[in-house]
Amino acid sequence: METSETLFIQYFNEESRPLAFYLQKMSGYTAAKKALAMPQDDIIAEMKKSNMRGRGGAGFPTGMKWGFIPKQSAKPKYLVCNADESEPGTFKDRDIMRYIPHLLIEGMVIGGYAIGAHHGYIYIRGEYTREAKLLDRAIEEAYEAGYLGKNIQGTGFDFDLTVHRGAGAYICGEETGLLNSLEGKRGEPRVKPPFPAQAGAFGGPTIVNNVETLAAVPYIIQKGGDWFSNLGKLDKSGGTRLFCVSGHVKKPGVYELGAGTVTLRQLIYDHCHGILGDKKLKAVIPGGSSAPVLTADEIDVIADIEPLMKIGTMLGSAAILVVSEDYCVVKLLQRITKFYAHESCGQCTPCREGCKWMEDIIERIEHGHGREEDLAMLLDISNNISGKTLCALGDAAAGPVMSFVKKFRADFEAHIRGGKCPNA
Repeated sequence: METSETLFIQYFNEESRPLAFYLQKMSGYTAAKKALAMPQDDIIAEMKKSNMRGRGGAGFPTGMKWGFIPKQSAKPKYLVCNADESEPGTFKDRDIMRYIPHLLIEGMVIGGYAIGAHHGYIYIRGEYTREAKLLDRAIEEAYEAGYLGKNIQGTGFDFDLTVHRGAGAYICGEETGLLNSLEGKRGEPRVKPPFPAQAGAFGGPTIVNNVETLAAVPYIIQKGGDWFSNLGKLDKSGGTRLFCVSGHVKKPGVYELGAGTVTLRQLIYDHCHGILGDKKLKAVIPGGSSAPVLTADEIDVIADIEPLMKIGTMLGSAAILVVSEDYCVVKLLQRITKFYAHESCGQCTPCREGCKWMEDIIERIEHGHGREEDLAMLLDISNNISGKTLCALGDAAAGPVMSFVKKFRADFEAHIRGGKCPNA
């Protein structure tokens, strides 16, 4: 660990953590009791001090986001947890829900109180069957112990929590698509404005936060925003981050490190013990499959939001996908593009049509039927998708294509000229 604190990892093991463990070993719900005795504005102020950035992908400051909720509203307010975790390469939220579900519940109680919401929803991806059952059990325990429901712990605050299972659509990881799905509608992103903070779930002011974001809230309230902020090294990014590392590394898994404390090289070689078979590194996708790819000579960069943005990629959900020297990047991009073509909701023409075109062209190249003009066509199509759709799925599909073709053009040309994959 690069920090002296481990907020999550130390509690991950082979069994879920029931309420008794959470109360005894983690001083559970003491932060909620503290928060429910505080003015709501003070809680939001601590969140702003913490420099907590959303852990779901966009990286928006959490305290600022909470501050957007209007003080008065004719409609009920809602707090929604985005537990869809559908970005390929991401698996950190799953572990929080599996091993320490009460930490998430406590964070939602505090968040609900801070914004004036009396009902929260955990929107969990449909494939997380086990985690949904564990959450249901933990919520039952919280109700029985008086940490959810009416007059929580005699404070006068009411808060109910519902687990809502999704149906396996990537697009429902986008917050407004998620809200439509939560309401029983087709999972399609909404036109913004209005933003969810003004008109979200069921037309009421709504905050949507990621699992890791909400699970950090009890620590921030218990130990203070300044304490949390100082766990990171960058001015605008506080706390620890859960990095999901997969692909061709010797020790894949979830790593908790202080925000801004490690480079991608340190994460891969020091923490994950290097590349499988001691092979050379070829590429790194630093933020889930939607992040533009980096070459092996670009990994001496701090693994955080601003540093990665400056070099043309993004941290996203902090899912690090590592690719070794002998793996075909054309095949990899084919799989990524096929995924986004399949998951496009079809609402926006550039994304609906363009993603399928890119998939067909890359598949043609991978199977030895590519043409020289295909590469220029891929860049043209991706350029006509990027920034021209209602949500970020179009960018998520276009970004990898543009970066792979530009940075690994020789690999694509070898497929085209040789009529097959050189690694076949």
